[in-house]
Order: sequence, then structure tokens, then C-alpha cells
Amino acid sequence: MKRPTLKQTVLSLAALLLSSLLFTTSIQAKEGSCNVRGTGDLGLIIERATGSAQVVNTSTHKSLFRVKGLGDLSHASVVYSRDARYAYVFGRDGGLSKIDILCGTLVKRIVQGGNSIGGAISQDGSLIAVSNYEPGGVKIFASGDLSLVADIPASKVDDKKNSKTVGLVDTPGQNFVFSLYDTGETWVVNMSDPTKPNITRYKKIGKQPYDGLVTPDGRHYIAGLFGEDGMAILDLWHPEKGMRRIMDHYGRGEKKLPVYKMPHLEGWAIAGDRAFLPAVGHHEVLVVNSKDWKQQAHIKVHGQPIFVIARPDGRYVWVNFAFPNNDTVQVIDTETLKIVKTLTPGKGTLHMEFTPRGEAVWISVRDKDEVQIYNTETFEKKATLPVTKPSGIFFTSRAHTTGL
Repeated sequence: MKRPTLKQTVLSLAALLLSSLLFTTSIQAKEGSCNVRGTGDLGLIIERATGSAQVVNTSTHKSLFRVKGLGDLSHASVVYSRDARYAYVFGRDGGLSKIDILCGTLVKRIVQGGNSIGGAISQDGSLIAVSNYEPGGVKIFASGDLSLVADIPASKVDDKKNSKTVGLVDTPGQNFVFSLYDTGETWVVNMSDPTKPNITRYKKIGKQPYDGLVTPDGRHYIAGLFGEDGMAILDLWHPEKGMRRIMDHYGRGEKKLPVYKMPHLEGWAIAGDRAFLPAVGHHEVLVVNSKDWKQQAHIKVHGQPIFVIARPDGRYVWVNFAFPNNDTVQVIDTETLKIVKTLTPGKGTLHMEFTPRGEAVWISVRDKDEVQIYNTETFEKKATLPVTKPSGIFFTSRAHTTGL
């Protein structure tokens, strides 16, 4: 075999180098448009007035992308895919949007209803369920391409409309659970066979269930009642026992206040064997034994609570409030049940979210167009991030939490 000349060798090396550079350039171009990294310290902040959301990094306190074209986000919520790459945004206008948070792009958006109030992702991550005020009911979609899998109308209120559905959560066993505001029911929909949804209906649970939650262990579903004092609970380990009332007549004998904004039960706190939840129409946080669901105490607070959420270790509970007291956050020691800190982030303090291990909390302050970040040990403000009319804050740690 004839050996290549020096000139041929140099030309071959040059060609190889050029090919390598072109390959590297193409990879860099691709990586320049989509981050190649993990998603564990990322999250989404809803910009409610502009139909957009910011993808943020919780380690660097920086915004990575702004995603536009998400519709009416005046009451928006978010769930994540199992790999925490995709965020599913539920808009008030019936919009369901799938966002790639590594690329900062809107993958797909559909309008599946006229007025929506949140959603959930199934235990295996394959299904996305959306709760609707209008037309009333729940629709279930494939998480991959957002194709319709099941359409489940709610009970009829009259000849013209179905009941609003609220409090939609995922629970173990490939189930979705939600309540019917107008007809006082809770339904469990099993989607083990997506072609044949299996529905169990619990009727007469109480007047006007306005929201629901599932406990962190996935065992109990609890519906709050707006039309009367008390709540309804379902033991998902023993659903055959039906729903029962808990905390009946809490606050009886006290004068109720106007309710300017409904509390969010999905934001309530479990700390040890205690649950901390907002009292509807009262300036109180209720303390409940999570074993027998009996009230142990009530804590007087600054206003009507909206979110009552626990730091991940359960040591403290953070509370924000409805208008006109929505400029304040109070911190409760779960051991002593005393308020240990009062902060005033500003008017329109709407939402709080802890980082996965709880060293910081992010607080949206709508009227200042910013998100404030606090150290949860010292209560000192660590950073401020400019965000246009922020509301909900949703970190990717939710991808691995039942009911969020």
C-alpha cells in the first residue's frame, strides 16, 4: 500500500478538524436554544395579566425564559411531567398549554372548555385531567400530544348546564378525584383502562364544595364546604365506607366575615400529626389532629387566610391573606402555635412556594411586579426578581408529589 504524502496527511487532518468544528458548532447552536441540564432546580412563575410565564432557576435566582401566548391566566395552575421537563398550564379560559421548560417554548396549546379551574396529572404521568366550570365536568387528555382520551360531564344542575367541578387531584391507583360545586358530590374516576373510565359517585357530601385536596400520603381526600361549616373526607384506602363529615360546625356562634377570596385547600399544611388549614370567613388558621380529624386549636391571624403552607420539614407554617389584608405574610411555629414573624412584602401577595428542601421561599407580589425570595431560617430577603403581575409559583419538585 502506498503511503500518503505529507500534503495528503495535512489535508486529511484539516478536513477532520473542519468536520469536528462544524459538528461542535451545530451542537452548540442546539444547546444555545435549549438548555442541556437537569430540571430539579427549575420552576414556572405565572404572569397573570400578560398570558405569559417565566421559567426560573431557584439556585441562581434568575429567569431563563419567558413563554407567551398562554391565554387567560387570571386563575392558573401548573403540573409537571414525570421527567420534570414539561409543564402543563391550566388557564381560566379553558386553555391547556404544554411548555418545554428546557427550551422555553410552547409545545402545544388547546382550548378544551369555556372556563377552567385547574387540573392534575395521573400517577403514571400519561394522562392530564382538566376541571371545568363551563361546560361543567372533567376532560382527560394524553400527556404526549394532548389528544382527548375521555370526556366526563358532571351532574346536571338544570336543563341547560352541568355542575361546576372543583378540587381535582390525582391519587394512587391511577385515579382522579374531584367535587361538584352545585350538586354537592365527590367523584372518583379510575383510569386504569383509559378507554373505560370507572366512576364512583359520593352524593350529598355537603353544600357547595369549593375546593379539595389529598393528604401527602395519598390516603385521604378532603373537600371544603362553602355553603356550610365543616368538611367532607374520603378514606381512599376504604372507599366503600363512603364520605363522612369532619370539623362540623367549626366557628359556630361567631360572626362570619365577608369572603373576598376563597381559600386554597391544596396549599394547606401537614406538619407531623397536625394539619393547618384556612378557616372560611374567619381571621383564623385551624389546627386539626390528622389522625382523627378533630380540631385541636385555632390561631388568630392578620386576615382571612388564603394559603397555609408548611416548610418542607414542617417546622414553620407560612400564611398569606385575602384582600384587604393581602400585603402581609405571617409565620407560625408549629410546635408552640405562636406567630413568630410578620412580613409585609407588599400589596397583592398572592402565592408562596418553597424550594424543594425549604431553605428559601419565593413570594409573588403582584402590585410590585416582583417575586421576593426569603431565607426561611433568618426571614431575611435574599433576592428580588422582576416579574410582570406574578401570581402562581410552581417548582418542578411538584412532579414527584401526589396531589400537586
